[in-house]
Amino acid sequence: MPQIAIVGAGPSGCFTAQALAKLLPEARIDILDALPVPYGLIRYGVAPDHQGTKTVIRQFERLFERQGVGFFGDVRLGETVTLDALQGLYDAVVLATGLSADRRLGVKGDDLPGVLGSGAVTRAFNDYPDTAPVSIGEQVVIVGNGNVAVDLVRLLAKGAGEFHGSDLSEAAAGQCGRVRRIDVVGRSPSDQAKFDPVMIRELGRLEQAAIHVHGLSGEGKVVEALEHLQGHAPDGATREIHFHFGWTPEEIEGQAHVTAARFRQGDARLVLPCDTVLTAIGFEGTTPGADAEGNIGPGLYATGWLKRGPRGTIPENRADAQAVAARIAADLATVPAGKPGRDGLLDLVPQAVHYAQWQNIDAAERADCPEGRVRQKIATKARMLAIAQQTGES
Repeated sequence: MPQIAIVGAGPSGCFTAQALAKLLPEARIDILDALPVPYGLIRYGVAPDHQGTKTVIRQFERLFERQGVGFFGDVRLGETVTLDALQGLYDAVVLATGLSADRRLGVKGDDLPGVLGSGAVTRAFNDYPDTAPVSIGEQVVIVGNGNVAVDLVRLLAKGAGEFHGSDLSEAAAGQCGRVRRIDVVGRSPSDQAKFDPVMIRELGRLEQAAIHVHGLSGEGKVVEALEHLQGHAPDGATREIHFHFGWTPEEIEGQAHVTAARFRQGDARLVLPCDTVLTAIGFEGTTPGADAEGNIGPGLYATGWLKRGPRGTIPENRADAQAVAARIAADLATVPAGKPGRDGLLDLVPQAVHYAQWQNIDAAERADCPEGRVRQKIATKARMLAIAQQTGES
């Protein structure tokens, strides 16, 4: 019986487990995560008002509830357990830990208080355990021309009554309620922006935001969607959204805090007064040098962003995971069985949070949510572990 460990319970890790369970139905598969809860980017990276995107969790639940995949939460690679120890227990180890460091703007002033990366903001709005709250002011500049930027715009432009059905905390909703103007600035011309036209059109349902689009050029579905937004002005609008295209960041101004963001376009300059700058220009980090099929070395593989860098959507990770799983299945065809796998891991990490314990955390979050929300995430690791230890099963 092949023994396989996957480090990282986000979409890449779960998609890889899905593909391996299909290719190697006799294998015993375990997913480990540094947090006491599964689902990673889906739980903490997807915008809290996009619950439809989070429904992929339902298919991942079947891994643990019907297909015998094990979950070991609160297990941090390199601290709770070493990579060498895992490789000693399992025939194959897959690293699916992703990349989460926000890319810096690389201009003067990008380290001023008030400059925040999209990842930091999204984690705070999603109640990532033990994350300090972020402070969003009244005048916000968002740098970026992709879907993460649109997520930030949509969240910050909503009024309190527009978060029904989300899992956004009341504290985060209060931060959004402070915003009065949002300027979205990208380097690309509008016809080369990386926005999903569907997400752009969604902004046309905002109830309290007037929308202005500057510098439209070219053709295509994104341009059409932006044209549709131009002039959106609901009665009683309390905030404004402005889109700007073709502007390169030049400097973030301020002394003790951000006061303005400066951009250039040829000889022209654009100066936007602001008290908050949010960067949505991608992520960075070190990848382990896997080949096209995810192989790093004997019995060791990478998948998702850790393998190919910070690009691609959640659905794109499925295809990547399937390719990695096919390589693992082919490699394990010539590997003799005999490693202890889960039995050895249970001895090594007896304090790990298991799937039944996660279900108790899940139930507590659903039971304790405010009216109009689908859950209230537990925001500290200590409280998660207390619930797991008091009511869970081991």
